[in-house]
This record gives sequence, C-alpha cells and structure tokens, in this order.
Amino acid sequence: MTGDHSPQAAGAWRAYLGLSDDDLLAQCEVDRFRASGPGGQKRNKTDSAVRLRHRPTGLESVAVESRSQHENRARALRRLRLTIALASREAVDLDGYEPSEAIAGRMRGQRIEIATKNPAYPEVVAEVFDVIEANGWRLSDAAPLLGLSTAALGRFLEGDPVVFRAANERRAALGLGALRPGR
Repeated sequence: MTGDHSPQAAGAWRAYLGLSDDDLLAQCEVDRFRASGPGGQKRNKTDSAVRLRHRPTGLESVAVESRSQHENRARALRRLRLTIALASREAVDLDGYEPSEAIAGRMRGQRIEIATKNPAYPEVVAEVFDVIEANGWRLSDAAPLLGLSTAALGRFLEGDPVVFRAANERRAALGLGALRPGR
C-alpha cells in the first residue's frame, strides 16, 4: 500500500469499490516486473510481479508473492480495493445514519463477521472508517452507531494488521494516541 492516505486523497470510495475487477483494472496503469528474492530461477526470469496504479486516485498496490502473473494481478486488485477503502472517505450524516446492509448483514451479536478475502470486506472497512472519521476517531462515539461496543469495534480494526495500521496512522495524524491491541 502506497500513496497519500489522507481522508480526501481518493474522493468517494463507492464509485470504485462497486466496480467489477475488469472495470477497476481498466482504470489502472499495470506494470509487470521481475520480483527479486526466493523462488528459484523461474521467478527471476519472468515478469510475474504486478503493480497497479489507480489513475483516478493515484493509489497503488503491488503483489509479488506468486510466480503466476494472473495470481499476482488478482492479489494486487484485492489490495487496491482495500487501499481505496482505507484512503478515501465519504461524509456521514450522523443524525440519520443506519449501517448499510454490507455491515448489518454481517452482525453477529456485538461483532462484524467478515473474512478479509470476502469481496465485500473493503466496502465494510470503508464504511466503518467513514463513521469513525465522522466521530473524530473516537471509537466510543462511533461504536454505538455501528451497533458495536467500543471493544468490539477495536477488535474489528485489530483483526487485520493493514487496517489496524491505517487506523493508527490516521489517529496519529489527528494528534490522538494509538489504539492498543487487545482493547
């Protein structure tokens, strides 16, 4: 994940996260290159690594793990969706806010249950970040709007190291203390 992660960096995330993989890929510059590191001779002889630069937002993602360019492109697209979700914010009307079906349909008691590889995951993360941003990154104010306890919201953020790091980077930018693991 690279690029400017300020709340206004990418504009409205819904315009991009709702796109098919092909449509999102069409908005990207695709670089193929040779990845260095372990993997044997084949890895060093083929351009299997993939870097995507999303032209509308300037955000980018990279995948180098596989010797397959196809697999790396799919990973880079998933990472790009999450990068967009983390970097771009939409305004939330706190007075009339109701969690979307993407969140409401995944509530199990006091927690949001969704796998990080679920295609809807970036959308859920983006909405959670929007609500937290609208509450000045005070989890205790945002959690009830999402139907969560403060601890459950903290656990959701902590559940993905990339999301947790992005939350703490945003809090630091606002002069707030870091969230601690195990809230």
